[in-house]
Amino acid sequence: VGTKWDELFAFRERWKHELEKKTKTPRTDSGGFGDAPACRSEDAEPQYVSMESLLDGRTSPLLDRIQEEKVRRKRQYDALNSHGHKLQPQKKPNKKDKLVDQFIQDLNDVNDIPFFDVELPYELALKIFQFLGQTDLGRCAQVSKSWRVLAEDEVLWYRLCLKSGYHSGANISDSPCWKSSLRDSLNAENAERTNWKSRVGSISHLQFELGKILCDVSCFEGLVIAGYTSGDVRLWDTFHRDSRSSCPRSTHQNRDVTPKPHVCHVRVNESVAVAAYEDGSLDVWSTENGLEPIHHQQHLHRVHALALSSTQPTVSTACGSEVRMDSPDDRGYWRTLCLTQLSKPVDHLLMVPGHRPSPLVVASACDSVYLLAPGQDEPRTIHSVYGHPVTCLDVTESQAALGVKRCGWAMNDGGNKIQVYSLETGQLEATVGSSAGDFTCVNLRDGPPHLLACGNKDRRVRVYDLRSGCSAASLYAHHLGVSAVQADDWKIVSGGGEGLVCVWEMRMGAKLWEMHNRHPVRYIWFNTSSLVTANIPDEKTPRGACITDDDLTAHRRHRGIICHYDFSVDSSAVDHVLPICKSSYAESSGYNYNISLSMPYDTLSSPH
Repeated sequence: VGTKWDELFAFRERWKHELEKKTKTPRTDSGGFGDAPACRSEDAEPQYVSMESLLDGRTSPLLDRIQEEKVRRKRQYDALNSHGHKLQPQKKPNKKDKLVDQFIQDLNDVNDIPFFDVELPYELALKIFQFLGQTDLGRCAQVSKSWRVLAEDEVLWYRLCLKSGYHSGANISDSPCWKSSLRDSLNAENAERTNWKSRVGSISHLQFELGKILCDVSCFEGLVIAGYTSGDVRLWDTFHRDSRSSCPRSTHQNRDVTPKPHVCHVRVNESVAVAAYEDGSLDVWSTENGLEPIHHQQHLHRVHALALSSTQPTVSTACGSEVRMDSPDDRGYWRTLCLTQLSKPVDHLLMVPGHRPSPLVVASACDSVYLLAPGQDEPRTIHSVYGHPVTCLDVTESQAALGVKRCGWAMNDGGNKIQVYSLETGQLEATVGSSAGDFTCVNLRDGPPHLLACGNKDRRVRVYDLRSGCSAASLYAHHLGVSAVQADDWKIVSGGGEGLVCVWEMRMGAKLWEMHNRHPVRYIWFNTSSLVTANIPDEKTPRGACITDDDLTAHRRHRGIICHYDFSVDSSAVDHVLPICKSSYAESSGYNYNISLSMPYDTLSSPH
């Protein structure tokens, strides 16, 4: 900006020099033009003021100089009148020049943006400002009034909101001020990050009837689904705190089948919820308006793996070595898109995320990984190394990450590895890790594009940079091995076989806080404001614990637990009171484990 002002002052001096040559009037020491005011009226403006139409509002030093020149000439004119000097006849102004200057000034006010000595159309200037960020737009708004109007254009801040990940899917007319909306979203995100680091928020347990043992848990954007050994399925909406859990009815309940088979797998997305049972049956419910199944399947064998698309109601199941993919058509009738028989039983099954014309499934069977798509006669092999089984799997829209266990002589070549393949080409893109223990979990989908988080039986959580292949963090986390892990751009959440949930700060490699519950942590999911963890027992029928006993409270340690942490709660609010202080203590003691006081404190009256 300083360089532009120097150029502007140099241009002004050159223009004044040319004007002096044209008028043949010598300059005075005070910066004026000799006796030129004697031949002008009081309201007449000097000739060089025509530049004011192009630089109005942008060159404050020039405007001050013009104002000083007007005052000096007015004083000189008054002094001449007081001494009786005869004024020269007034020079007739050029109306054509005045009209042109006024027309140019009107165009500048309506459709042009001044860039010091260049006038640009508003649309072109807006196109240039689209490449600026929040800080640069704030600085440009301090240059001049016209630049401020341009820097605060709603289109620019609307695009910044969408680029930052806020208000996805919103229209530009949904907010009266997108700059304020972005500022509020950033402040809320900073407050939530502070709550994450300090463990400030509310903690709730998503519990079901006593005596039911937890089998599997899945979560999608606030929807939490759980399956139990009683054959029941529960669905919670954690976004609405007052809403209770819904109980979808299974096909076994409609047929009065006893005993009901255990739920082995559950999945949920925005539109449907799916549960697979031990007897090979599968039920699909709508998450919006129904508790009755909208689709039912019956397999010959137990469902070993279940996958659900994140963007559409497409379900994939694996029974032994058979992989099946089903999806509804436009009329709501379910059709089988793919039915493939692999050479070995399937261990892991995942749907490729993202919006695609046809869904894709990645399946691992012992030491091989396959990519399945509708319409293909044979699955495409991504990875296959004899005698090196795949221990964990995760996929993104374009990549697949898998943990490979090396055996025999291959252990001398650096130990177990994590390999990343391209789904489009099937080529190996990166190989990271070197550990003697088996990799138990890997997370590539939720973190930044170049970071991969994984857990190992050697008790460590590691984060690798796929661009360099080096380790970005290595944390000693759980003494019984890491069972679940998820990471984003600044934190890592890990769960271990001992039931401990740890939150780590990635850059410093420090543990922020931890929580402990009985049973291994088998599931972790979080976003910017909430965290869901599930401690699932390995033993579904513990010895000496029958779920039909009368004393159900004796089996609390066998049931497992689902914890929901909400970090969006404002701890400074007046109504932020612990749940125990809101209880009326009217419930009887027993199964709910509430505190029962003989004389509740809120009924006490004391002068002190």
